[in-house]
Amino acid sequence: MAPLKHDDGRQASFATTMKAVFWSFFGVRKRSAHDAANLKPLHLVIAALIGVALFIGLLIMLVKIALAH
Repeated sequence: MAPLKHDDGRQASFATTMKAVFWSFFGVRKRSAHDAANLKPLHLVIAALIGVALFIGLLIMLVKIALAH
């Protein structure tokens, strides 16, 4: 296992957090690209809720399209 990196004090932006959540939905996320130590917990929760809402909305839309045909 690789040693943990020290936090350099920089916080990730909300866009960076959204990107990390988006890729984590697919299970494709490099630790070096989005170090969890730099993500703000509040941003992470909000980004996850937005991601889940978008995913559920997409599923509902696909079901409605499938049932219409």
